[in-house]
Amino acid sequence: MNRVYNFSAGPAVLPEEVLQEAASEMMDYQGSGMSVMEMSHRSKVYDKIIKEAEADLRELMQIPDNYRVLFLQGGASLQFAMIPMNLMKNRVADYIVTGQWAKKAAQEAAMYGKVNVVASSADKTFSYIPDCSDLPISEDADYVYICENNTIYGTKFKTLPNTKGKTLVADVSSCFLSEPVDVSKYGVIYGGVQKNIGPAGMVIVIIREDLITEDVLPGTPTMMRYKIHDDAASLYNTPPCYNIYICGKVFKWLKKQGGLEAMKKINEKKAAILYDYLDSSKLFRGTVEPASRSLMNVPFVTGNEELDAKFVKEAAAAGFVNLKGHRTVGGMRASIYNAMPIEGVSALVEFMKAFEKENL
Repeated sequence: MNRVYNFSAGPAVLPEEVLQEAASEMMDYQGSGMSVMEMSHRSKVYDKIIKEAEADLRELMQIPDNYRVLFLQGGASLQFAMIPMNLMKNRVADYIVTGQWAKKAAQEAAMYGKVNVVASSADKTFSYIPDCSDLPISEDADYVYICENNTIYGTKFKTLPNTKGKTLVADVSSCFLSEPVDVSKYGVIYGGVQKNIGPAGMVIVIIREDLITEDVLPGTPTMMRYKIHDDAASLYNTPPCYNIYICGKVFKWLKKQGGLEAMKKINEKKAAILYDYLDSSKLFRGTVEPASRSLMNVPFVTGNEELDAKFVKEAAAAGFVNLKGHRTVGGMRASIYNAMPIEGVSALVEFMKAFEKENL
């Protein structure tokens, strides 16, 4: 078996232990005589899988009882429309635009009401998180929206914005379960699972009960109403069964690692190995202002496009794959999610040091 170090931003690396366990159950899940891929979502066996996954997630994140957990399809991008459709009662929302995905979410919401961009870091190619301690929050805003960790640009909110009492909605796709969070500070916290938790094709939405109502925008499709999914406990239609099963295994793996406090320490250690090297390197440099750096996504450049391309090619040949940066930023990006071992980051840094020696 020849496993590479996979630095992809998503779909991304999964814990080997989880993959091996899933492989061992592929033909026969715990004596059922069939794979989870073939199983009815209405069966008793599957009912246990989905309920256990939710219970483990609630335990990991210490989700308060007045919040609901929904396993939905459509990835994070479908939420760009689902959120305004369900929450934009006054047809006004405030968006903080710190990257591509917040920008796309704001554009989508503008189809349903007035979107005010109350802060942005577009002026410096989204390389920092703006000060959000005193924003011009709109009096009639239904919610304030952020993308908490920016996969493409490698920035992260270290302090949540002061929403002046308005509901906070956060896309946490690329920092999901990487550190403890106080769920009660959010109205909605959601993320696509393909970066830090499971296979592509699902989003987990954690939403406060009072925000789930019948009162949605006219024309909202049945499948895009939170109430429909909540009333049916994520089983209104056939859910992404296999995704939920894998995510459930990842939740158990995280609990085994010591939970989110332990993961935060490991993630800080991993990120420090890479950032410390970038800060001392004469060839490579990080593109993000230090105060805004993400623990999950680390973009860096040499300053020379040909050299960047050479590095990506040689790194791939050496077993460090998917390091090419997003087309809007160029350069390189190492996504070092929960399942990326410390050894992977250390080995990458050693490879970078050797490359620097040869190419300076």
